[in-house]
Amino acid sequence: MDEFDLFGVVESEEDKKYTTKVGIPQYLPSMDCPRLDTLVDKNKYNELIREINSSNVSEQEKEFLRFAATRHLVFTYSRIADYYAHATPEMQKLMEKSALVIIDIDDAIANGYVKLSESIKKIMEETGRQAGDDYHNQTTPKQ
Repeated sequence: MDEFDLFGVVESEEDKKYTTKVGIPQYLPSMDCPRLDTLVDKNKYNELIREINSSNVSEQEKEFLRFAATRHLVFTYSRIADYYAHATPEMQKLMEKSALVIIDIDDAIANGYVKLSESIKKIMEETGRQAGDDYHNQTTPKQ
C-alpha cells in the first residue's frame, strides 16, 4: 500500500526498505587552518567592482551597485568551518553571529535564525495549510 509523505509524494513499499532515520552529521575539523583568502571566491565581485568604479553613474548609484555586487561573493563553507575550528574565541563568536557557522539550535535562536521557521509554522497553523499543499487549489483560509 502506498502512503503520502509530508510533501504529497507517494511512498511505495519498495521505498520503505530504506531507513528514514536522520542523524546530525558530526563535523571533524581539519588539522590545517585554511588561509583567510581561500574562504571566499571574490572573482565575479572584483570584476563588478572594477566596472562600477570606472562607470559614469552617480556616487550614490555606485554605492548601491557595490552593495548589490556582494551577492556574487561565493563562500566555501567547508573551509569556513575549518577556519572556525582554529579561530580565536572572539572570531568564533563573530562568525556565529554572521551565521557563517551554526553551532547548535540555541545558538541559532539567540542569533535570530530560527524566527522564520517559527513564523512559517504559525502561518500554517492559522491557515490550516500543510507543507506541500497546492497553493493554487486552496480554499479560503480558515477564519
